Amino acid sequence: MGGVRGTPRTVLRASWLATALASLLAVTTPLTARLAGEASATPSVTPSATPSATPTAAVVAPAIAGGLRGAPVATRVLASEGRSPQPDAAPQPDAAPQPDAAPKPEPYLLVHVPSGLVAHRNPWSSSPAVGTVASSSKYYHVPLVLWVESTNAKGTWGRVDLPYVWPRREGWIPLAGLQRGTTWITVKVDLSEHEVRVYKRDELLYHVAGAIGTPSSPTPPGDYVVTDRVPFSPGSALGSFAFGISGIQPNLPAGWSGGNQLAIHGTNSPSSIGQSVSAGCVRISQWAIDRFMPLLRLGTPVRIRP
Repeated sequence: MGGVRGTPRTVLRASWLATALASLLAVTTPLTARLAGEASATPSVTPSATPSATPTAAVVAPAIAGGLRGAPVATRVLASEGRSPQPDAAPQPDAAPQPDAAPKPEPYLLVHVPSGLVAHRNPWSSSPAVGTVASSSKYYHVPLVLWVESTNAKGTWGRVDLPYVWPRREGWIPLAGLQRGTTWITVKVDLSEHEVRVYKRDELLYHVAGAIGTPSSPTPPGDYVVTDRVPFSPGSALGSFAFGISGIQPNLPAGWSGGNQLAIHGTNSPSSIGQSVSAGCVRISQWAIDRFMPLLRLGTPVRIRP
């Protein structure tokens, strides 16, 4: 009997409790759903591997000391925090600019000059003429070979210095049909240093002392070419050999009768080498003559500078 009397009370309490729970759920379920929706819209944050935040500078410095000197800064920070860096985690540094490739050296272009060739002011036939190019050397009548200092874009015209003219002048000649050659050798005469230098490509082969013109008959600067290779008897005033060049002396000494063509030659007065004592030619030693002879072919550029 006691169990029977207790049963309604138990049922009543259960019923009341169920009703209360149902009411509570009716109120809290929408709130729970709304919070769940907001939470799903918020990106999840992975906690740091360390309990406290570490400043960037404190992370980077140990990374550099640890051997990551070549890695971008952002990558070093991510790695120290225990997270895998993404491929685009930081912009990659710009590639270092590559230096322009040095132009390949080219030999000097030489052309054989035919008789009657006219040089023009510009690289076209209707341009005014600046002169007729000599076709042979001044005294020995050797066929001339000239150095083409530059060409037009098509390579059909070449700029040359006219031989045996004063004041020095240059012009353009048509290159079609001309016999061509090349050389890697050039001679440079430095008047202020009384020095003669021979180069192959850009490599200095020889530099020797030279005598040059006196103050009253100075050696005229300009761009020339070798036009003659003439042997002489040892002990002559010109030494044993002379390289005639394509220039003339406009200021000959008074009473001079030896011609006005310039040359690089030997001497029977070795003590004069290195001095300003000549009528305009450049004197060099027998030692230098012996070494220049295999190198200075006809047409070899000779550049005389103040």
